[in-house]
Amino acid sequence: MTQVFNFSAGPAVLPKEVLQQAASEMLDWHGSGMSVMEMSHRGPEFISIYEQAEADLRELLAVPANYKILFMQGGGLGQNSLVPLNLAGRTSQPATIDFVHTGSWSGKSVKEAARYAKVNVAASSEANGFTSVPPQDTWTLSQDAAYLHVCTNETIDGVEFNFVPTVQGATPVVADMSSHILSRTIDVSKYGVIFAGAQKNIGPAGLTLLIVREDLLDHALPICPGGFNWRAVADADSMLNTPPTYAIYIAGLVFAHLKRLGGVAAMEQRNIEKARLLYAALDADDFYRNRVAPDSRSRMNVPFYLRDESLNDKFLAGAKARGLLQLKGHKSVGGMRASIYNAMPIEGVQALVDYLNEFAGR
Repeated sequence: MTQVFNFSAGPAVLPKEVLQQAASEMLDWHGSGMSVMEMSHRGPEFISIYEQAEADLRELLAVPANYKILFMQGGGLGQNSLVPLNLAGRTSQPATIDFVHTGSWSGKSVKEAARYAKVNVAASSEANGFTSVPPQDTWTLSQDAAYLHVCTNETIDGVEFNFVPTVQGATPVVADMSSHILSRTIDVSKYGVIFAGAQKNIGPAGLTLLIVREDLLDHALPICPGGFNWRAVADADSMLNTPPTYAIYIAGLVFAHLKRLGGVAAMEQRNIEKARLLYAALDADDFYRNRVAPDSRSRMNVPFYLRDESLNDKFLAGAKARGLLQLKGHKSVGGMRASIYNAMPIEGVQALVDYLNEFAGR
């Protein structure tokens, strides 16, 4: 098989060991005679898969006992709609929701929330082209917000929070961690809600993880669809609707794989090393440019631009010829983007660095 390194932002690279295990179990899971895709979600075989996945994720992130872990559908964009539908009832109507606008995904969140509540953009880095996280002392937070929403890693813009937002009073912090969950240690107790689409660091597209503090389960607006009411989903142990069973199975294999590698703390050290290697190559001269402020640079998503953008197609063709795939930047911002999630080995980053140096030299 041809060796390639997949830098796609999502659906993204998965650990080879996980894919090999899934392949070996495709036709017959643990002697059951069934593929996981054929199992009843209420049968003992799949329930065991689900329970192990939930337990391993709780261990990896040290999720406190007073938080529920929900395995849902709809992706990150779906949760951008479901968060206000489930939380805007915390305060008197019309509710106010605070946002920190740091890029494309937090911008989508603002637009969705405005359908159901009053929106207060407490801080924004739009004026500087979304190249940094606004310092917290510049934020203008509401006194009675239903919640504060942040996207702690902007997949498209390559901006990552290097601090935990703080609020006064009982306002919960909601964090979209879709593109860096499990890549760095976090204190779950500092957040009211964490959600993440699976297709970056967790597994295949189709699964969305939600970690929610139990006291936040009962504040849904009356218009919230019953199938997406967090309380109803939690009470049904994520089985209210038929869950994305195979995606949960793959996620469980990824969680077990991460545990074998030493857990999230070990992955964070690997990710620091990979990011340092890539940014050092981009900063070596002015042939390439990364526009993000150094203290806000993402370890997961690294956008960059060639000084002479007429060479973009030539750069991508040369990369593909060397097995370096999916490096084209998002259509909304152009340029290039290397996503170096947990499953990207440092050998892949080194291969990209070697090509960056070679191409610039030519």
